[in-house]
Amino acid sequence: MFCDKARIILRSGKGGDGHVSFRREKYVPSGGPDGGDGGKGGDVYFEVDPGMNTLNDFRHKRKWAAGTGEEGGKKNRHGKKGEDLVVKVPEGTILRDAETGKVIMDMSGPHKRELILPGGRGGVGNQHFATSRMQAPKYAKPGGEAVELEVVLELKVLADVGLVGFPSVGKSTLLSRISNAKPEIAAYPFTTLHPILGVVDLGDGNGFVCADIPGLIEGASRGAGLGHEFLRHIERTRVLIHLVDIASVEGRDPIEDIQTIEQELASFDEELPKKPVVLAANKSDLLPEEDPVREKLRAFADRRKAPLYFISAATGQGIKELLGGVSDLLSRVKEKAPAVYEQEFFINRKEDETEEGFTVGRADDGAFTVEGPKIERMLGYTNLESERGFLFFQKFLKEQGIIKELEKLGMEEGDTVRLYALEFEYLKDE
Repeated sequence: MFCDKARIILRSGKGGDGHVSFRREKYVPSGGPDGGDGGKGGDVYFEVDPGMNTLNDFRHKRKWAAGTGEEGGKKNRHGKKGEDLVVKVPEGTILRDAETGKVIMDMSGPHKRELILPGGRGGVGNQHFATSRMQAPKYAKPGGEAVELEVVLELKVLADVGLVGFPSVGKSTLLSRISNAKPEIAAYPFTTLHPILGVVDLGDGNGFVCADIPGLIEGASRGAGLGHEFLRHIERTRVLIHLVDIASVEGRDPIEDIQTIEQELASFDEELPKKPVVLAANKSDLLPEEDPVREKLRAFADRRKAPLYFISAATGQGIKELLGGVSDLLSRVKEKAPAVYEQEFFINRKEDETEEGFTVGRADDGAFTVEGPKIERMLGYTNLESERGFLFFQKFLKEQGIIKELEKLGMEEGDTVRLYALEFEYLKDE
């Protein structure tokens, strides 16, 4: 079954915690700290797999997670890095943030392998907190948290030429004749339930990729029929072949069909009608050469300045001329890489970005306040009940420039400083 849209949850790996330990050897009964650092959490990458052409792999597996970093060990042993997660997708896959709809990454053109979620950084062991005044620190830094994100994957096929038209006008028959594709062909609407790619070989190393887009009907851009599910696949094509049933086998007027589909394309994306179009009048073998419908269609094509070819997908009549015209048009259309969305949203931030920054202020009761992610984390792994731990925390506030910012607000010795649930009296360090 073809699948071109999926919703999954990604999770990077948590960083391993730093370790608390001390050297204990036969002749070194009171050795210094030797707790090792934790390993970094696994990253989440997306990678283009040329062998994939659907998102079927994501239909039954919703959660994708990288490995957790290993905790540090004794004797300065560094924890093992968490295993990276590499998610394979077909080229043309777009990642969107499920909550906002913004584009995270477009796996097209130069984007073959991209970092999407970084793993948490590894925590540091207690050996890093030793100072001349604090030679036996009993705390270590925990590993960075994992990042979880729900994303929507959308596949937009990459083809040079898009084959559009109402259901049952002969698109599948034409694609099977001009390429190596083997689409299902039957005499009922919506035989084609998903885009089908075919490689058209023109000889001498020339050719192009053609996509049979499922039949569009009036109201397709608003969700009628199957059209709106597949209009996105037309966006990346360079040229459109608009196939119509000139014999009106289904009882429709070919010119009205063209105008209807043009309106649907414009409703979906105002840029689509600007693409170069070749008109192909199929089943022309069922009409005499001087039929008024032919003349009417010629006049319409002249007004639109669009190339027109009378063909029969069933017999092969006019196919060679059609392909020659499409190839010539492609050579005149500026060659460019597949349209790559401007990245509106980035999750691959620096490892410590979420911990940077703090805010200082003044509470209603006069106390000076300090808040921020880094403050919360520091409070979480510092033993403030010990004198050494408290001195270490004060040093942290000074080194981070927090004390300086508080003094700018007017803080003086004896004033109360509040950090969430922690309160202490500020004593100026001479």
